[in-house]
Formats: sequence, C-alpha cells, structure tokens
Amino acid sequence: MGYARKALVSLNDTPYYHVVSRCVRRAWLWGFDEYAGKDYSHRKDWTIDRLSLLASIFTIDICAYAVMSNHYHLVLFVDQLRAQQLTQREVVERWTQLFGTPTAIARCLSGEASEAERELAESMIELWRSRLYDISWFMKCLNEYLARRANAEDSCTGKFWEGRFRSQALLDEAGLLTAMAYVDLNPIRAGIAKTLEESEFTSIYERIRNLKGREPDAQAKHKRKAPLRPFASRGGDKAAIPYGFDDYLALVDWTGRALRADKRASIDDRLPSIAQRLNIDSEAWLRAMRPHGNVFGRAMGRLDHLRLHANTLGQSWVRGLQSARKLYA
Repeated sequence: MGYARKALVSLNDTPYYHVVSRCVRRAWLWGFDEYAGKDYSHRKDWTIDRLSLLASIFTIDICAYAVMSNHYHLVLFVDQLRAQQLTQREVVERWTQLFGTPTAIARCLSGEASEAERELAESMIELWRSRLYDISWFMKCLNEYLARRANAEDSCTGKFWEGRFRSQALLDEAGLLTAMAYVDLNPIRAGIAKTLEESEFTSIYERIRNLKGREPDAQAKHKRKAPLRPFASRGGDKAAIPYGFDDYLALVDWTGRALRADKRASIDDRLPSIAQRLNIDSEAWLRAMRPHGNVFGRAMGRLDHLRLHANTLGQSWVRGLQSARKLYA
C-alpha cells in the first residue's frame, strides 16, 4: 500500500530527501534499447537541462544526482526559509517561467487590480510560494516534461514512468552521507564506469570537473551543468552540505575501489576519516553501497532518529531499523 506524500515528507524532521523515478517496466528508455535497436542516451541531457532550470526556479537545491539508462536518483535540500523570504514579485517571476500569468496577477502587478482581484492575486501568490519548496511540484515539473518530450519523439502516448516517484527522508548527517554516496556510485555499481572521473551524468563527475577547473569538452555527452548545493568549508556554513568535499570525495573514492575489487584485501581496510567520525561500520557500509544495498524504507538515518521520525508521523515502525543498528554503530 502506498503512503500519502505528506506522510513521507516532514520538513520539521529534515530538509534532505532522496528521490527516485524509474521508467515504465524498467525499459531502457534513456539508454541503448537492444530490443528496439535504438540509442536513447541523448535523453539524459534533457534531465540535466531541466534540473538546471528547475533549480533556478524552486527553492530546492540539488545535493547529488545520477541519471541512469532506466531511472534517476536525486538528493534534494528543501529550503523552505528561502521561499518564505521571497517577495511577491519574485515568487511571480519564478513561477511564471513554468506556467502562464493569470489576469488577476498581471493586473495586481501593474497596479490596476480591484480589491477583489488583489485579494485573489495575493492568495494565488502564497499558493505558488508554498509550491516553490514542494518536492511533489518539483518532481511533477521534471517528470511530466521528460515524459511529454520522450513520447513526442517516439510519436506515441501512454505512461513513461512506472509510477509516482519514491522519496526517502534523510534524517541526519549519516543518512545524508549514505544516500549521496549511494547515488554518486551508481555507474560504478552498475559496471558502466571504472572510476569517478568516468561516471558521467552524476554529481560527483560534475564536481570533480569543477574542481579541476575544466569545462565539458566537445566529446562530453552533456555540456549544461546542474547547479549543485555546495559542501561546507572548513569554517562551517549553514547554507551547505554539512561536511567537506575532500572528506566526501575520499570516502566515495575508497568505496568505489572497494566495490570494484575482486578481493577485500586488495584495498586499504581503513575507512576514511568522515566515516570514522560518524562511527560507520566498514562492512555494513560496503553492503549498503552494493546493488539493492539501500534497504531502508521511507527514511534513512541513525536508529534513534528513525524511531523519532516514525513517532512524528504517527507510525510505530519504519523499515531499516536493523540496518541502522549495524551501519551506524
């Protein structure tokens, strides 16, 4: 049985969420379809372009992403405070980049509205404001656009996505770290890339290229980059992912080499410092990074945070309690 989205998203608990959308019947509608003999890889560019636009409109930041051949992952930060601080004109300017401008709004902005029109316009603007930090609206504007464009290219109609997107609340730093690493390691886990530098259409690929100061060359598959939420500097930054990029990169690189290694002894068994600081168990971590390793359900985080989250949502149990106990020692 599915759950209402309001039962899965609680901004009082966390602003971070991992979301996944998969093509209908897990068809390879974004990669090379051997059955049809067609290559749809160019559609991955559509996702990057659309994410770039939506990130500039919504007050939702992208922490990590991976666009695969039949699904994609996002790790999102919902910035409710930033949306609430926008002026009414800023809200209108953002929202009307995606949708038309109603007459009442136009008349209100021009100063020609009656009292009734002004009240209607203000209520609409406040509704739009709430949608600017709504994950469901963000995903609607992404998935509906991609489905329409793919169906138009194929000259067909019907479902493109197998269902509504899945969302997972990331309750603490450990849960966020686990989800981001899991997302960035998708190409290595799937065997289509050997290194992080080769993992195209992922946020780690984009961040590494930015670190090197290199723009995508003519050979690159996508040239437009999705704006990414920054990592915290050494001095700390509330408007950033709560750990440093160097630490994160070291952990993801270590994990990627471990996933590729035939023998466990072929890599250094010592976990990078960020994982040690969070008391992450190395064996449980590597199990979590393998295919189908994300065994958490509606939320991911430490055991006590999972229990508190379940209590907030009026539930007695959430999936992943045993995994949290093993992973975050």
